[in-house]
Amino acid sequence: MQMAQIKVDVNQDEVRNYINQKLEESIEEALFIWDVDQMSKRTCMSRSTLEVEFLRDPRMKLLERRKEKGKRYWFYEESKRVIREIMNEW
Repeated sequence: MQMAQIKVDVNQDEVRNYINQKLEESIEEALFIWDVDQMSKRTCMSRSTLEVEFLRDPRMKLLERRKEKGKRYWFYEESKRVIREIMNEW
């Protein structure tokens, strides 16, 4: 009995993009808020870059939530939109 051979060509970039898109959708559904450490990790930017370029911006300051001398948090969707706006101004 002869075995059938099937050859499938896969565009690895398309598969990678699809997986990244699905992961991002899952993250967005799961994240409500994020802190500067998560922001740094997810944007691939250093904390210092985030502080200087983004977190001092008045639009981000409006989104910042913090108890007195406590850890800072930002609403995920809103802050992501503001980060995109700031980057588009560069």
